[in-house]
Amino acid sequence: MSKIEKPLVRKEYLELTRLIERLHRRFLDLIRTELNRLGVRDINAVQALLLANIGDERMVIHELVERGYYQGSNVSYNIKKLTEMGYIEQERATHDRRAVNINLTEKAKTVVRAIRDLEDRNTGLLLEHETDRDNIEMACRLLRNVERAWTDYIRYSGQ
Repeated sequence: MSKIEKPLVRKEYLELTRLIERLHRRFLDLIRTELNRLGVRDINAVQALLLANIGDERMVIHELVERGYYQGSNVSYNIKKLTEMGYIEQERATHDRRAVNINLTEKAKTVVRAIRDLEDRNTGLLLEHETDRDNIEMACRLLRNVERAWTDYIRYSGQ
């Protein structure tokens, strides 16, 4: 890489990191707008996304953290709130009494279906042209590479 290219790539990299953050916030705004449209006022966008990430699975709470979706304290707080509001059912695991299995109630599944419909509508908007599909695939490859590089840095930088 030439001396001229390096500052340009650095600038693009910095823009990419800011875009990732802004897109996540914008995605939460999108979910919030859909919740308002549906008249769902008792949960926030982060909690609705948490429900969507659980989906039809029955899982132990720490699996959400292991998958990289949430930090431990945030997930515990939101699971507690969602349980209190009737969106999640909790049950002690039979094989390990310390673990708690969670699954969605019908109330939560209604919200998840609405989020899936929203995702489908937005996918349709993004894929109006054939070139868009290629661009989305390329963007996903790039973002997976960024995730891998950041994960490797976190995992191996201290050694």
